[in-house]
Amino acid sequence: MNLVFVSNYFNHHQQPVSQQLYELCKKAGGSYFFIQTEQMEEERVAMGWGDILQRAVYVRNYGENPEDCQRLIDEADAVIFGGTEDERFIQTRLEQKMPVWRYSERLYKEGRYRFITPRGLRKKFLDHTRHNGERVYLLCSGAYVAGDFRMVAAYPFKKFRYGYFPEHIVCDANQLIAGKYMDSLTGEETPVSPGTDGNTGCEMTIELLWAARMIGWKHPERAVLMTEALLKDGLPVHLTMAGGGPLETEVRALIAQKGLTEKIDLVGFQNPQAVRALMRKSHIYLAVSDRMEGWGAVINEAMDSGCLVVADRAMGAAPYLIRSGENGLSYPTGRTDAAVKELKNLLREPEYEKMRRMQRTAYETIDQLWNADVAAERLYRCIDAELCGEKIPEYEEGPLSRV
Repeated sequence: MNLVFVSNYFNHHQQPVSQQLYELCKKAGGSYFFIQTEQMEEERVAMGWGDILQRAVYVRNYGENPEDCQRLIDEADAVIFGGTEDERFIQTRLEQKMPVWRYSERLYKEGRYRFITPRGLRKKFLDHTRHNGERVYLLCSGAYVAGDFRMVAAYPFKKFRYGYFPEHIVCDANQLIAGKYMDSLTGEETPVSPGTDGNTGCEMTIELLWAARMIGWKHPERAVLMTEALLKDGLPVHLTMAGGGPLETEVRALIAQKGLTEKIDLVGFQNPQAVRALMRKSHIYLAVSDRMEGWGAVINEAMDSGCLVVADRAMGAAPYLIRSGENGLSYPTGRTDAAVKELKNLLREPEYEKMRRMQRTAYETIDQLWNADVAAERLYRCIDAELCGEKIPEYEEGPLSRV
């Protein structure tokens, strides 16, 4: 199989699946290329997102050699296409009824009221609905994607669960979780015992983490206010915030206003490796973005790092990855008060027994199902079956299960 993946730019969220697809195609005597159509924004480059680009032999930059890149797209057996709205890249394929596997986040991040605009409906018809009877399929990168595309009657019976698949770090789950409760000086587990007032009365601090750009829809202020609410109940928590951006000044002012400068550390932008290191040391990850977060790969990464993820259900990854109360906590959109209430109950449990179980199950969710190896192998099998005129495999859950 000769396979081409076309997207806006290559980053550490795309690399694991791409590497697996490259290996699968190469093993079968075919080829795999990732074609980057845009230059990465300077802000993301500064965060270390561009470092991975230099190590991928299969990446091509459309702007540097448009003729060769377009030829690869036009002649490939199948193309995976998403992350860019420029339909010109796949126009020839669509005209010639050649296979295209679109991947998309939700259409209406700002609200489905936008559905009623005539101009928007026309574009959705031209880009999607008119191809319903052709060899075009949809990879839904988020739990709300399928519903948005149903509104424009696109891809009936051809929609599949998908997402983003950051690096999965294989380790011993028990050791990963136990390490979060070890004393850094003695290497022994920190004693935890119930307090007479109903609190834990523990000798350790529960580490919370938030990591993102400080912009409106990622809501850094929610992490600050949740931390304040837990502290007011006498719970021993500390918050680290990794990131920067337009709202950083406001966040610092809010922290000072609430008298939390000793309980919240702002560590600035960190590269992906440093963020993962913070996750592995943290107990709880606060994923508090709103519906504008089409996926939210930090949820994958935090679960893979053994964190208890507390996520707003509006984030696209949350309904796919989190089974609330089993491998994390999800709460109704914007209702951080509901999340805080559940956290208070967890943090009052002796030895944090339930939280530890949920942390372990979170890691197992990524290790066993929602990872790049599973996603790439299933995607390859589905594409190969379609090319051979065979029935596309059916999966009960996880990547490439039908939705």
